[in-house]
Amino acid sequence: MVQQERARITRAKIIVGAAEVFERVGFGGASISDILDRAGVAKGALYFHFATKDEVARAVIERQHEIARAGSNAILATPRPAIEHMVLVSIDLAELLVSDPVVRAGIRLTTDTSAFDAPLRSPYEDWIDLFVVLATRARAEGWLADDVDPAVLARFIVPAFTGVQLVSELFTARVDIVDRVRELWWFLLRSVVPVDRRGEAEALLERLVPRA
Repeated sequence: MVQQERARITRAKIIVGAAEVFERVGFGGASISDILDRAGVAKGALYFHFATKDEVARAVIERQHEIARAGSNAILATPRPAIEHMVLVSIDLAELLVSDPVVRAGIRLTTDTSAFDAPLRSPYEDWIDLFVVLATRARAEGWLADDVDPAVLARFIVPAFTGVQLVSELFTARVDIVDRVRELWWFLLRSVVPVDRRGEAEALLERLVPRA
C-alpha cells in the first residue's frame, strides 16, 4: 500500500510538472528533460508511468478534464434552473483557467492541433453533450425560444467559449477572461431566451456574474 501511494504521488508530480512545461512552451517545445527537471523526479520514475512524451501530454489532458468536470459536477448538484447551470459551468472553467496550471496546460494541448497525430476530440465532445442536455432542460423550463435548437446552441457555446479564452490569453494572459465570458453570455441570453424573459435573463446574469 505504501508503495502504491508513493507511485500515485510520483505520477501526480509528473503530471503537474509536465503541465507547467507544456503551458510555458507547448507540446513541441517541451522535452522529457524539461519535464523531469520541473517535476523533480528521476528518468526511471517517469518511464515507469509513461512510455513517451505523448502519453504524458494525454495524462495532463485527462487530469485537466477531471478537474473541470469535478467543478461542473459540483455546480450541477445544486438545485438551479438549467440556464444558470450553463452560465456557472462556463464561469467555473474560466476561473480554473486563471488558477490551475494543469487546466491551462490541458486546454493548450487540446487546442494545439499539431501536438498529436489524431486530434483530441473527446473533451470537446463531452462538453457539447453536457450542454445539449442542459439546453434541452432550459428549453423545457421556458428559458429558450421555441426556434432555438438545443443541439445547435451547444455546438455554438463550446467553440465560442474556446475562442473567447484563446483571445483573452493572447491579449491579457486571461486576466479578463471572466469578464469576456460574461459578455459572451450577455449576447447569448439576449439572443436565445424568449423576448418576454430578456429582462429576467439580464437580472439572472447580473446575479450570477456581477458586472466588474
